Amino acid sequence: MPLNSVNTNVGALVALQSLNATNTELNTVQSRINTGRKINSAKDNGAVWAIAQSQRAESQAINAVKESLQRGVSTVDVAMSAGEAVSDLLLKMKEKALAATDTGLSADSRTALEKDFNSLADQIKTVVDNASFNGVNMLKGAATTAPGTSVNALASPNSTPPTGTATTPTAPATITVAGVNLQFDATTGLTVTKGFADATAAATKLAAVEADIKSTSAKLSALGTGSNALSSHNSFMSKLQDSLDAGVGDLVDADLAKESARLQALQTKQQLGVQALSIANQSSGIVLGLFR
Repeated sequence: MPLNSVNTNVGALVALQSLNATNTELNTVQSRINTGRKINSAKDNGAVWAIAQSQRAESQAINAVKESLQRGVSTVDVAMSAGEAVSDLLLKMKEKALAATDTGLSADSRTALEKDFNSLADQIKTVVDNASFNGVNMLKGAATTAPGTSVNALASPNSTPPTGTATTPTAPATITVAGVNLQFDATTGLTVTKGFADATAAATKLAAVEADIKSTSAKLSALGTGSNALSSHNSFMSKLQDSLDAGVGDLVDADLAKESARLQALQTKQQLGVQALSIANQSSGIVLGLFR
């Protein structure tokens, strides 16, 4: 038989404990609805929170990789645009040199062609000298002969794990696009030089220009391949980041439809708990009737 006491109301204590538990659950559900997450801190679920933080770190690091790749693409594209301009100027130089091989030309006509030829050469030098982006000019030689003329873009958000006896991880992997040499000479650059005094000299210049046109096309093809590699990897990084973000969402995001249903149920349970506590508190008043 339950004890009738004014000091200890067991029914009220049980009702209060139930109400407190309901309020705790209600606060949790309201927090999930407010934040959209079922796990907001390590207190909610330490293991899952740690995994999510690791994936967030990698996703955010990918932003730096994408920025590096985008800078690389821009640098290579600037070099390609300038290289295409050089190629177009070489075509014009070929035209002038070919015209100058005509033995029937007057001296004045050949001199005019020579001036045009030399002017085109000067334009090529100007284009190459100004083909810089972010301090890198990829038309002034490969990285092995001219530092600062190649692109080294980040390819991974993580450092390379140590192998063998090494104790220190190496730097993240990179994608390198080597520069090309479209300067006049300066070792493996353009071979043609200015001026031709007669038809024979013009023929020599013509052969040199034709060789330069072929080599320039090959070099631009290499730059195009490098630009495609950077763009493709940047696209992959974007997809990888989306996958990581989706994975984090699966771990920590709340099902708002489910939480909304729970909220309704808990609010009803809370109201019932308040009423139960009120009824339990009234039970001690029955004792007063025994003394009337």
